[in-house]
Amino acid sequence: MTQALKMALKSITGNKLRAFLTMLGIIIGVMALVVLVSLVSGTTNTVTDAVSSLGSSLLTVTVSDDKGSPVKLSTLTQWAEDEDIGAIAPEASQSSTVKYGSTSDSITVYGTTASYYNVEGLNLLLGRFLKTSDVDNNTYVCVINETVATDIVGYLDCVGEEISLDGMKFTIVGVLEDDDSSLTSVFSSGSLVAYIPYSTLTRLSSSVTSDITSFYVSAADGSDTDAAESAITALLLERFEEDEDAFTVSDQSVLEDTVSSITSMLAVLLGGIAGISLLVGGIGIMNIMLVTVTERTREIGIRKGIGASRGVILRQFLMEAVVICMIGCAIGIFLSWLILQIASVVASGLSLSFQLQGTVVLVAVVFCFLIGVIFGLYPANKAAKMKPIDALHYGG
Repeated sequence: MTQALKMALKSITGNKLRAFLTMLGIIIGVMALVVLVSLVSGTTNTVTDAVSSLGSSLLTVTVSDDKGSPVKLSTLTQWAEDEDIGAIAPEASQSSTVKYGSTSDSITVYGTTASYYNVEGLNLLLGRFLKTSDVDNNTYVCVINETVATDIVGYLDCVGEEISLDGMKFTIVGVLEDDDSSLTSVFSSGSLVAYIPYSTLTRLSSSVTSDITSFYVSAADGSDTDAAESAITALLLERFEEDEDAFTVSDQSVLEDTVSSITSMLAVLLGGIAGISLLVGGIGIMNIMLVTVTERTREIGIRKGIGASRGVILRQFLMEAVVICMIGCAIGIFLSWLILQIASVVASGLSLSFQLQGTVVLVAVVFCFLIGVIFGLYPANKAAKMKPIDALHYGG
């Protein structure tokens, strides 16, 4: 085995350029596999951590069939008095056009109530959030995020200024910090966002009515999510004629599981595509090994003539194919690590970090070894089966 390895290395170093070009398919395949899967894994970890950081006390309720008894703002106020429920906040949204002076852009407008601030864990930089009186009086006030303040108004301390939302004047009463601390901000980070009273949004939008179809529920102090979920489920069942299909109640773990499921499928898909690249590289190795066997036919005849067995010849050429694959794999892994380091530096501003995944590296190493064996076996077997007399008379 040692002698076969030495001969394989000698053959490879004797034709450096051809050996490198043969390895190129393996190198690219390994890089595709390791880099793509590691990028997906790094992104998954970042998103999962962001969702987990939101806490586990938030429940999301969606009403699909109100059974003729729609949920109103007064209904949520009544339900919030339950001892296991901390706060309830409705949410409805629409895309609008925001304008300040000569600057305009598309903005996401959320209609909600005062409870939304605590339920979602928002952070104020300036001013205040919405009040109950704003909702009761349908006032035209809004709370904007940092991005709106800096990109649309032009400066952060803009409390008291007026902006236009779909042609309606709204007074800015607060500016929120863009710290990704809420569920909304996780998916709208860097976007233009404004919060207005729910009752005002029903006037601004033709698609939003006073019938609430989506709201958030937080657990009361001293209570847990399970108790809050049981309490809100019981209230919903009572209102919707004991029909469990009329609504859904979900918590953060559902979102985490969904994100994990989607990204896992994506990682498998990308890994499969990268695996095809490795197979193509394996075909290249088989092709070169067939050429090598043809070029060294007389050598094979001489070795067999002085007593080399079929197994020795088989091991020699099979070892050469495997060594080419493993050297290509090593180069591919090193280049993958280099690319991931560069990607981490470039994406540092997005709080993304990419690391070489040990499991993916192991899969790449095993896969390359198998490719070397599978695609090297036919050329090696062809060399091993040659008859000494025919090989010695080969004049190619």
